Amino acid sequence: MHYKGEKLVDINWAEYKEYKKYTTKKDNFSILLDFIKSYYNITNPFDIFEMLGADETAKMMLDKRDITDAEKLENYMYQH
Repeated sequence: MHYKGEKLVDINWAEYKEYKKYTTKKDNFSILLDFIKSYYNITNPFDIFEMLGADETAKMMLDKRDITDAEKLENYMYQH
């Protein structure tokens, strides 16, 4: 996703809220994952986990689901 020393991409929450208006999903975390895949064109669970871990709100979503590493995120993504 990024090169050594390059800053992570910040989640654009305003765009996320707009994206959320047009989905039929109810779970905010699943919507966020879809948003990241669509808006940022990032599909690698390791990159997504790193991005989520750098954002306070997204980190709370990870913690709520006991997702502590990229492998757990990958498993979550395949189940939802």
